[in-house]
Amino acid sequence: MNDSHSSDILIIGSGAAGLTAALNLADRFRVTVLAKGALNEGSTAWAQGGIAAVLEPGDTFEAHINDTMIAGAGLNDRATVEFVVENAPAAIDRLAQLGVPFNADTDGEGWHLTREGGHSARRIVHVDDATGWAVQEALIKAARANPNITLVPDMVAIDLATSRHEQRYSGAGHVWGVYAVNRTNDRVELFTARATILATGGAGRTYLFSTAPKGATGDGIAMAWRAGCRISNMEMMQFHPTCLYNLDVKNFLITEAVRGEGGRLINPQTGKRFMADYDERLELAPRDVVARAIDAEIKRDGLDYVHLDISHMPPDFVRGHFPNIHEKLLGLGIDMTKQPIPVVPAQHYTCGGIVIDLDGRTDLPGLYAAGECTESGLHGANRLASNSLLECFVFGEAAARHIAASWESLPPPPAIRPWDESRVTDSDEEVVIKQNWTEIRRFMWNYVGIVRTTKRLERAAHRIKLLNEEVADYYGHFRVTPDLIELRNLLQAAELIVRSALHRHESRGLHYTLDYPELAPQAVDTVLVP
Repeated sequence: MNDSHSSDILIIGSGAAGLTAALNLADRFRVTVLAKGALNEGSTAWAQGGIAAVLEPGDTFEAHINDTMIAGAGLNDRATVEFVVENAPAAIDRLAQLGVPFNADTDGEGWHLTREGGHSARRIVHVDDATGWAVQEALIKAARANPNITLVPDMVAIDLATSRHEQRYSGAGHVWGVYAVNRTNDRVELFTARATILATGGAGRTYLFSTAPKGATGDGIAMAWRAGCRISNMEMMQFHPTCLYNLDVKNFLITEAVRGEGGRLINPQTGKRFMADYDERLELAPRDVVARAIDAEIKRDGLDYVHLDISHMPPDFVRGHFPNIHEKLLGLGIDMTKQPIPVVPAQHYTCGGIVIDLDGRTDLPGLYAAGECTESGLHGANRLASNSLLECFVFGEAAARHIAASWESLPPPPAIRPWDESRVTDSDEEVVIKQNWTEIRRFMWNYVGIVRTTKRLERAAHRIKLLNEEVADYYGHFRVTPDLIELRNLLQAAELIVRSALHRHESRGLHYTLDYPELAPQAVDTVLVP
């Protein structure tokens, strides 16, 4: 049985960034796309919002650029913001050509545009409240129809194959592909290519509560770091204020519109509406303010959650405005027309990641990256709504363009050593993985969450040090499994987040620490060098 595969270009991740790159390369090259689970299981399909672009008279690139810079608290790279914003309208056109059924305006002249928090104009194209799903379906359909694209689901990437894995080591730090475990037969397979693109998504599952899909374990970020890439701004984790508190349903968002239509936040222990203690805008304060307020109530009183209550509004009004949420909650035994909804803030988006340039290039020859696993300079210290899918399309295309333009200078891969399992056995204690996984997510939530202190961060760093020894020992002795790979990457991502947070001696954007509440005079990226 041959456990080695080669193609011209290898893409790890089958979401918006990965499939955009694949479709842009497939007219000239043979492309292999690896998905960790099913092809549509990544974050793209979960995106409820839309895609931001300047599409109507009166709106300008300059306005979209300024909105992005303000949201990013000055940490954005202006050249990157300009590059993405100016390429946005063309990206939307290409998606429409692929068959994404964007909502049309009532007059039929162009698309229906919505406005979201932080935007100074209506510029969000959408497909109802499930834009990501529609985009993902269109991209998969186009990729399946292309004879030059091979889609391989159920492949869990372990590590990048680099010059260290060459049968005759050349000494150059080059990336030649990836080792991945096949979920269907538990065998480790080697995929080689002249160029590799990481499009692996974020690291949201490092936290106890997250809106990210279960596969968001920071794999690409961790693999790139181990291979020798710089990682930047990992302390910038975006939290959504109101996620349903339910131990079986981990990532059901309660939209901000519930607060917009009169929902009140109440401390379940005291029965008191508490937002007046934090901000004069009450429940309509910005996301980060509301998230910090809920976090403060939970920490002070040792709560598991707070209540979001809209039951004082007429039942028909509530059902009419929130049919999907109402139905979902009824299925869980909560009638939001009569009782409050238990909510907690949840990790929502990873703004930091692998350092890339405007061509999607990382620090290593042969390795590119795009999407949520990267730090391109677009988001800075906080992501502006609906800029995330946009980043995937623009950088997926940029990486493809650079690979095609420099194809002649990309050498074919040398002989790479097969995966060595000669010194390992099957694990007899899977419980270790589950225990460590739970421990990481809990201490990251409690110590490295929305509000931080140096003492809490140091406690987290201490736990990570102990776990690193345990996981390294386990990894060295037992055959790799998808769960073990994810645990190793989660722990690596947690370490990068904590190191970055300890490094930043100010409160900026999403990084809020009680020990350094002031904003430093200059915005400087946190860059970790392996």
